[in-house]
Amino acid sequence: MKILCLSDQIDPLIYTDTVKQRYGDVDFILSAGDLPMEYLNYIAGILEKPLFFVLGEHHAENGDANLDTKIYYRNGLMIAGLGGSLKRYNIKILKLLPALVFNRIFRGRFPDILLTHAPPRGIHDKEGKHQLGFRAFLWFMRIFEPRYLVHGHIHLYDTQEHRETKYHKTLVINVYGHYLIDTEKKYA
Repeated sequence: MKILCLSDQIDPLIYTDTVKQRYGDVDFILSAGDLPMEYLNYIAGILEKPLFFVLGEHHAENGDANLDTKIYYRNGLMIAGLGGSLKRYNIKILKLLPALVFNRIFRGRFPDILLTHAPPRGIHDKEGKHQLGFRAFLWFMRIFEPRYLVHGHIHLYDTQEHRETKYHKTLVINVYGHYLIDTEKKYA
C-alpha cells in the first residue's frame, strides 16, 4: 500500500497537473497539518483518492476526514490522529484511549499509524518554545507500538536532513512538504 503524506508547505512537485502521473498509484492521502483545505482537496480530487488529516496549530478548518482523536480503518490499516493544539496532546491521548481499547478488543490490535502535527520529544524536534516535541508521543509509541508515527511541523530546509527515525517498534517520519510511504518497503 502506498500513502502520500503532506504537511506544512504547498509543494510545487505535488501542486501540479502532473501529480496524477507521479502519484496516481497511491491508496490514500494523509496530511499532518498546516495546509489549506483548497490545496488538500485539489490533490485528493486530481488523484481521486481519499484524504485524511489532522489540523496544525495554524489551521482553523474542520471536516469529516479530520482524524483528530479518532481512529479510522482503511484498506487493512488502522490510523489514529492527534492534531493541532500543542498544549493539549496529553488530553487528546486520553480522549483517544477508549477507541484504542475498543480496537484492541474487537480488532485484536492497536493503530498501525499515528498521524500527528508535532513530533515526539527528542525526535526531529528543535530547541525553542514552539519547536519542541511531546513526551506523550514517546509514551504512546512504547505502549501502543504503531508501525509509523507521521508528523509535520518541523520544516526541512536541507534535502539531506534526516526524516526517518526508529523508536522502539515505530518508524517516526517527518513528512514536511511531501513524503511517500510504501508499507511493503523495509525502512532502516
